[in-house]
Amino acid sequence: MSNLFEIPLTTIDGADAKLGDWAGHVLLIVNTASECGFTDQYDGLQALFDDLAPRGFFVLGFPCNQFGGQEPGSEEEIKAFCSREFGVTFPLFAKTDVNGPDEHPLFTELKKAVDPDGEAGDVKWNFEKFVVGPEGDVLGRFRSKVEPDDEALLDLIEDNLPL
Repeated sequence: MSNLFEIPLTTIDGADAKLGDWAGHVLLIVNTASECGFTDQYDGLQALFDDLAPRGFFVLGFPCNQFGGQEPGSEEEIKAFCSREFGVTFPLFAKTDVNGPDEHPLFTELKKAVDPDGEAGDVKWNFEKFVVGPEGDVLGRFRSKVEPDDEALLDLIEDNLPL
C-alpha cells in the first residue's frame, strides 16, 4: 500500500476523502479546466470511465485555475458545468493547485513521474493525466495533448485493471 493513498483530499462537494478510498482500482488523475482548448476531453474521460468502471477503473478530476485562468468558477459552478455539458459522473474534487507554493501534496508526488519523453516536474497545462495502479504506484504520465482514447494510455490502463 502506497503512502499516496494517505494523502487527504476534498471532494467538489466539500467532503473529506483520501486517495486510498479508491485503493484496488486503476485511477486516471487529471487536472481539468472548463474554459480550455482541451475541455472537450471531458467527453473522452467520461466514455473511458463508463467503459472501464465495471472492471475497477476511476477517473478523478481535479479542477485547476493555474493555467490561463481557465477554471474561474466556484466548485458548484464547475460541477454544474461538467454535468450539464459533458454528463460527468466520475469523481471531481475541490479546485486544486498543481504547481507552485500552494500545490496539493498529491500533485507533489504525481509530478515525480516521467512522461514518455522521460520528463518529470511541473504540470505544463490543463488535462495532464497520471495513471495510478491498484497499489498506489504512479504507472504513467501523459501530457495534455494525449487524448483519453490514446492507444498507449488505454494499454497502460487495461494492462493494470484488477478485474
